[in-house]
Amino acid sequence: MDNYITTACQVINKEAEALKNLSASLDENFTIACDVILKTTNRVIVMGIGKSGHIANKIASTMASTGTPAFFIHPTEAGHGDLGMIKKDDVLLLISNSGETAEILELIPALKKLGCKMISITKNKTSTLAKNSNCSLIVAVKDEACPLNLAPTSSTTATLALGDALAVALLEKKRFNADDFALSHPAGSLGKKLLLKVSDIMHIQDEIPKVDKNVTISDAILQMSAKSLGFTAIIDEQNKIIGIFTDGDLRRVLNQDIDIKTYKIADILSKSCTTITSDKLAVDALQLMEQKSINGLLVADNKNKLIGALNMHDILKAGI
Repeated sequence: MDNYITTACQVINKEAEALKNLSASLDENFTIACDVILKTTNRVIVMGIGKSGHIANKIASTMASTGTPAFFIHPTEAGHGDLGMIKKDDVLLLISNSGETAEILELIPALKKLGCKMISITKNKTSTLAKNSNCSLIVAVKDEACPLNLAPTSSTTATLALGDALAVALLEKKRFNADDFALSHPAGSLGKKLLLKVSDIMHIQDEIPKVDKNVTISDAILQMSAKSLGFTAIIDEQNKIIGIFTDGDLRRVLNQDIDIKTYKIADILSKSCTTITSDKLAVDALQLMEQKSINGLLVADNKNKLIGALNMHDILKAGI
């Protein structure tokens, strides 16, 4: 096992060294590349073959999710019809370690005719790809982490990091914020935390468990059981919230010598009732429940009138 760990540490250290060298080698071409991408009104098309293709696909995905419209096209497929997906003024981000990848070089005349700007990522600034690009970003890795110095390891790690650096630099320049991120990730948990509001998941109208303050404890229990949220709101004649009756309150009542068919719910309700407004984020409701160690919330308007209800199950079901 020690040998495995020793090898792993050597790999990680070599790749870390490659990243450190990359950081030190960045020059004005990185700024030029960012400006080229920022000035386009179209998309960034990322291309690469083999391992570089996998890295290119990830870079395109990262850009797309951080405010820079981008997608991956396989160079071979581009040469057989997918070039039709590329429009005038698109920016091409072309990745080739050697700078001599035939499948990419074959596309250059057509890309120039389309009027596309080209940014290359390669280890060789004198390569054919670099010479035909508007700017070239150099990833010159001395040694791969592979002991044979053959398998792309340090070079792909450095290329991926450079792609992340481009995406984040563009994100900051565009002032892309958390709300923007949420709009491009509506189905993910992060997007839901930033987008989903209490109003989107709360129970409304007839689904709200509620009883008048003058009913008996027995009536309140029936309402709580019927709506299955683990509590019921206690309201006055104007639908204003005056308290809440929960499963915990019910257990405490059953431990006392109380006639639930004659005692009024107003005599034993929890008046220290925590409420939330419908415009708050659902994640705020979750944090409030955790802070108060409760499993449900009543939703009130600005006049403390009852307009909704939700419990922990609703939040978990929403994927928060």
